[in-house]
Parts: sequence; structure tokens; C-alpha cells
Amino acid sequence: ARSFADIGDIVRGKDLFLGHQQRKKKLEERLEAMFENIQKKNSRLQDLPLDNLREYWWALNRKEVWTAITCSAGSGKYFRQTCGINDTWTGDKCRCAANLYPPTYFDYVPQHLRWFEEWAEE
Repeated sequence: ARSFADIGDIVRGKDLFLGHQQRKKKLEERLEAMFENIQKKNSRLQDLPLDNLREYWWALNRKEVWTAITCSAGSGKYFRQTCGINDTWTGDKCRCAANLYPPTYFDYVPQHLRWFEEWAEE
């Protein structure tokens, strides 16, 4: 779920990562161009500030991003391929029915608070 939340931060322009400034700048430029393109193609979104558009896009697409992380990445092993005490196979061998949706709203927890949780586990 951390990777999912980190992707949410990046998409929404809230990532606190301080390293590799050139790469971060280039990624941010590409994201801004992508969101500007979305605005151009949808007249209802043209007056929306870019920050709001990014939040809006994430809210609408977070489930699809979750699906891509947990299923579509064929070589990834985000979840075990069995469910429950009977070790039955997951649907499409990617996740259990209980994990069809993103985990709560962990992606909306501020990044620095998620870091505290991560550091506490180490």
C-alpha cells in the first residue's frame, strides 16, 4: 500500500522526495503536460486549477491504479496468489475478493506521517 500511496502523492503533486532534483523536475514537467492535455480535451475541466485537476484525476482513477499495481504487473507479487484458510486461488491469480479496492484511504495520509509509521516498523 505504500507504493500506491507514493504514486498518489506524485500524481497529486504532493511528493516530498528531495533527491534527484533533475529527474523530479522532468517528471513534474511531464505530469503537468499530461494534465494540461486532459484539460484541453475536456471543456468542463479547462477552468480548474492544475492542482485541483490532479486531485480530481486521482480520485477518479485511484482504483484503476490499484488494479494495475495488484494485477496488471505480471511479474509483480504484490499479493499472494491464494486466499483464506483453504488456500483457494485468487481471481485471475492476482488478488482476493476482499482486496478489489484500494486499501482505505492510506493514499490521502500525509507522506511524512506514513514515513513515521514506516520508520517505526524498522
